[in-house]
Amino acid sequence: MEEGPERIRELAAWGARFDREGGRFHFTREGAHSRNRVLHALGDATGWEMVRALLDRAQRTARVSVRSFACSVDLVLAGGAVVGCRFLSESGAETTVIARATLLATGGAGMVFAETTNPPVATGDGMAMARRAGASLLDMEFVQFHPTALAVPGAPRFLVSEAVRGEGAYLRNGAGDRFTEELAPRDQVARAIARVNRAGRGPVTLDLRHLDPDHIRSRFPRIAATCARYGVDLTSDPVPVTPAAHYVMGGVATDLSGRSTLPGLYAAGEAAGTGVHGANRLASNSLLEGLVFGARASEAMAADPAPAAAGASLAAASGKRVPEEGREVDPAGLVATVRRRAWDSLGLERDGAGLRGLLDDLAALGTQVAAHPRRRAAAEARNLVVVAEAMAAGALFREESRGGHFRTDFPETDDARFLGHTLLTTDGPRLIPVDAVAASAA
Repeated sequence: MEEGPERIRELAAWGARFDREGGRFHFTREGAHSRNRVLHALGDATGWEMVRALLDRAQRTARVSVRSFACSVDLVLAGGAVVGCRFLSESGAETTVIARATLLATGGAGMVFAETTNPPVATGDGMAMARRAGASLLDMEFVQFHPTALAVPGAPRFLVSEAVRGEGAYLRNGAGDRFTEELAPRDQVARAIARVNRAGRGPVTLDLRHLDPDHIRSRFPRIAATCARYGVDLTSDPVPVTPAAHYVMGGVATDLSGRSTLPGLYAAGEAAGTGVHGANRLASNSLLEGLVFGARASEAMAADPAPAAAGASLAAASGKRVPEEGREVDPAGLVATVRRRAWDSLGLERDGAGLRGLLDDLAALGTQVAAHPRRRAAAEARNLVVVAEAMAAGALFREESRGGHFRTDFPETDDARFLGHTLLTTDGPRLIPVDAVAASAA
């Protein structure tokens, strides 16, 4: 990304405390990298530090209003364009915000799966809202499963960063033998671990005992502290790990300036599908993508005229009320079912029969979710069903294996039929050429 260095310097100028050595940025290496190219902050808290700096900048910008703990529910449509968003406040009150341009920066959808490194808020809200509004999605079948999430009973699936393997940690099976190249692409390492466990040769552990303990504690203070909280010493104990859903390569189909297929709607970060990650994101590029394409989207939003067809309908849209929902099922059991079924049939390895069964189950579950949710839990349950259906539809359509998408019934890559991106429209999935992504939102 040619614009990456400029955005990094900008963020550093705003106060982001990236790690340095001799006054210069310090870089490390992760999976599939040919050289050290990963910038980091506070050892292993890069994402946290970037968010802190960006939030601080936003809160000090007079024209930015931040509403914390709000839950987006649906996009507002008028004249075939997106003219705003409805959301539930922390108190549960519904609010409608009308805007000439709306940006989805809602992150990923790891909570679709029973095993994930993502936080509980990663329920694919932006992708689901865009899908319901009629926007196209891109490459939803390409989900990256991180190989090494902490696997301690009762502990969250905390991410044990790939940078740990970049520093020289080994993966070992239950007999203590290394069984894979630790810095191979994530999909390969994750499937290797899953197969070891399935064959009864686990549990798989991450071994750092041969590395300098003082260096490990200073390099990975947050990981060391979290492991210690659950009874594991990162420097002297084998660390039990398991694959878990980590990142969605696809999302709301956009051009390279964040424009979606609906006028007035933009997306950036993990919620967006720009195509830049292909079928298998290179480690560390997610944060950089958010910086670069977030800036590009903001420039497009400021420069683009308001959707012409929407202008006369803004007043009507702002006054329209969502009908009261007469029935709202407790979503906890529904969510648990979605996550379990998605992990079984849409996880690291898939096949046609499993995907068709999953789609049937999701269609039935979709009839149980609230059409106009009044609670955050119900809204997120509805979104998980929509996103899981989109992922499964793309995975069933793509009868091959590529990157993060692996079909046991089609284990080979098929360039003749599937060299391209999956565009999921209201009419279903279709293939578009690799070089057509930028035009897909036109």
